[in-house]
Amino acid sequence: MTVQRDTGNQCMSRIAVVGGGISGLAAAHRLTELDMPSDVVVFESGDRTGGVLATESVDGFRIESGPDSMLSQLPWGIDLCRRIGFTDRLVGTSDQYRQTWIVRSGRLLALPDGLAIMAPSRIWPTVRSPILSVLGKLRLACEPFVSRRSATTDESLADFACRRVGREAFERLVQPLVSGIYMADPRQLSIRAALPRFVEMESKHGSLIRAARRAARNRKSAPTGSSNSALPTSMFVAPRDGMGSLASALTERLPPESIRLRTNVKQLSRKPEGGWRLSGDCDSNGFDENFDAVIVAAPSSRAAHIVRETDASLADELSQIQQSGCVVVTLAFAREDVAHPLNGYGFVVPQVEQRDIIACTFSSVKYENRAPEGQVLLRVFLGGATRPELMELDDEAVLSTVLRELEDLLGIQGRPSVTRIVRWPNIMPQYHVGHLDRIERIEAAVATIPYLELAGNSYRGVGIPHCIRSGEQAAERIAQSITSA
Repeated sequence: MTVQRDTGNQCMSRIAVVGGGISGLAAAHRLTELDMPSDVVVFESGDRTGGVLATESVDGFRIESGPDSMLSQLPWGIDLCRRIGFTDRLVGTSDQYRQTWIVRSGRLLALPDGLAIMAPSRIWPTVRSPILSVLGKLRLACEPFVSRRSATTDESLADFACRRVGREAFERLVQPLVSGIYMADPRQLSIRAALPRFVEMESKHGSLIRAARRAARNRKSAPTGSSNSALPTSMFVAPRDGMGSLASALTERLPPESIRLRTNVKQLSRKPEGGWRLSGDCDSNGFDENFDAVIVAAPSSRAAHIVRETDASLADELSQIQQSGCVVVTLAFAREDVAHPLNGYGFVVPQVEQRDIIACTFSSVKYENRAPEGQVLLRVFLGGATRPELMELDDEAVLSTVLRELEDLLGIQGRPSVTRIVRWPNIMPQYHVGHLDRIERIEAAVATIPYLELAGNSYRGVGIPHCIRSGEQAAERIAQSITSA
């Protein structure tokens, strides 16, 4: 491997990070934490870092263009926040309202207490719920008597859920809750890649219900208290100033000269003497630079184009990971214009309802300081893998669609005082059946290419903590390769 600079007795390695989203920022930051001399450069094609993490403040509203929170039960996001001194800026979801609704026949019905997607830890709330018919409840109650699957091959979420809890529970409970996370077609979504916990529950306990009830008993008997009482204890946390502030905090911890905005890396090629040459466009001008190591923290579709000259078969595998998109519509209303009490975090819409929206989050209820007094802030999602045609609607048609749905479901009569419509095309990787097998082939191929790593949500998890972990692991592997050379 070649190096670009010599600082005293130590060689300074140049490392490129392609992509300035949360995965790339986490990778770059981790490289600066590690005890090795390196010159890290982050290439971002847009005019800001953060990718889908973007927060706008307008007229007292705090508007998220992308994800509005991260799962606190996964340690990697919280751990990063702790290391950068960011934990005091994290807030949990509102304690006053802990309710989610599911639409059935045009009505918002409360999600049964104790239900974790398809594993109720308490049977009685689900039995009492009007979401399922009597037959649907009886089929769900039979879940502990369903034989566990002996085959070890992958299967779709739809097949897994229908086999264990029945078709009605899948259509009315599982599908809407999962689609709100993955924007996926459940008939193609891999249960092992997307929701491996449920596969493990079936394998270990023979029943999702038994596993959920045992886990609930274990939580109840576990010692109370936290190692860090300053951290929020809710399942989801977010920065007080919005998710964009986390991206900004990471960016500010990097040397200003290490961030290259409006720089589109198009090609990656190996140099005969070792190392890499990156080429592309920067503010309409071409660039061509040499680096010792590269982390491609871009979506798999873009990564495929970048690495094709290096390894065509790897590029083919990357290009097979499909993507879906969505439209995020944020609306502000006077509280008096909304008939629904908004005493919860939002609602999801089953596909069988044949409506034009996937979900709606009550942002100003879910987190404090998201809207001025007397105002409410709502976020509505359209599109996904099952309704891609809605991505093609113009802004007027999108707004008309959303207002019609909200009038029907929430009793909204007024016009929004603030409107934001954001399109995210091809942003959500689709973990189709066989995804993990493909990822193993991708990782095996990358392992044979010196000083190259991939990171991002295309591989082993779509959430913010997964992205952070992916970026940091890529950085650690690069550092190990360089220091052991």
